[in-house]
Amino acid sequence: MDWITHIDAMSPSPTLDPDLLRAFLLIAEGHSFTEAAGLLGRTQSAVSMQIKRLEEVLGQPVLHRGKGNGIDLTPHGQFLLLRARQILSLNDEVVAMFHAPQVAGTVRLGTPDDYAFGYLPPVLKRFADTHPAVQVDVLCEPSALLVERLKRGELDLALLSEGTQPRSLAAVPLWRGRLVWVTSSRYAPHRLDPLPLALASPDPLSERCGCDWSRAAVEALERAGRRFRVAYTSGSQVGTHAPVLAGLAVTVSAQAWLPEGLRPTRPEEGLPLLPEYGIQLVRGRAANRDVAEALAQHIQESCLLDVAQGRAA
Repeated sequence: MDWITHIDAMSPSPTLDPDLLRAFLLIAEGHSFTEAAGLLGRTQSAVSMQIKRLEEVLGQPVLHRGKGNGIDLTPHGQFLLLRARQILSLNDEVVAMFHAPQVAGTVRLGTPDDYAFGYLPPVLKRFADTHPAVQVDVLCEPSALLVERLKRGELDLALLSEGTQPRSLAAVPLWRGRLVWVTSSRYAPHRLDPLPLALASPDPLSERCGCDWSRAAVEALERAGRRFRVAYTSGSQVGTHAPVLAGLAVTVSAQAWLPEGLRPTRPEEGLPLLPEYGIQLVRGRAANRDVAEALAQHIQESCLLDVAQGRAA
């Protein structure tokens, strides 16, 4: 390879000018050259030159004149149409983000650990991508403890089980569904009698039990007349997974966030139906700051997206 060939091989590929793509897109979406020129604030001849330049960059024609004054897309133009929309959408999103007022600061978010493991990682990743100047401090505790921190002004936002939020604080429903009994994928602790339970509460049989899920499990078994024993307790929901994975107990959880090795029991396996529950986003009293509101809106939008795509069911 001589030095001229080497330079050619190392030269960058031609780039697509967004202005050329925008002119093409307007025409491809049914506008005449004259209409496209008016929308772009250019002359018709200038728009024609833009299309010619685009075709020179691509090395293929993208438009051709149809019958009468109609304009049709060539096969290469059909290929370009969807991709032009995607390129311009991304271009406009990036420009808008950098020109928008910068949201910066720290927001304090509280969440039970099972929500943190199962729901928050992709949400926080998307938020970090669009709000690089915001720092999110995440605290994982049971809902009852998070409520107390909200009351003391130690949190800006919290994800809480439905019904645990203080009436004085604003709450937005995020999701609602039914609790499930969870057993091991390899073993069958759900067949044991009495049924061994792993529950996220230091005293799940107490009337003052702070875990709604543990209380719901106990009440469902008592109504069904099913014998049980509390074999394991944990200060967190995630902590109940270890004995279940080992085949030593069953627990209750939200089906959407089960780790590998666990599965929901089937109706024919005989465990009683559990109640529905909900997840709410609760704003603290000091949560009117821009950073807290930005994260709150992002969580709500992400939840709606997940429900629409079937990931939160």
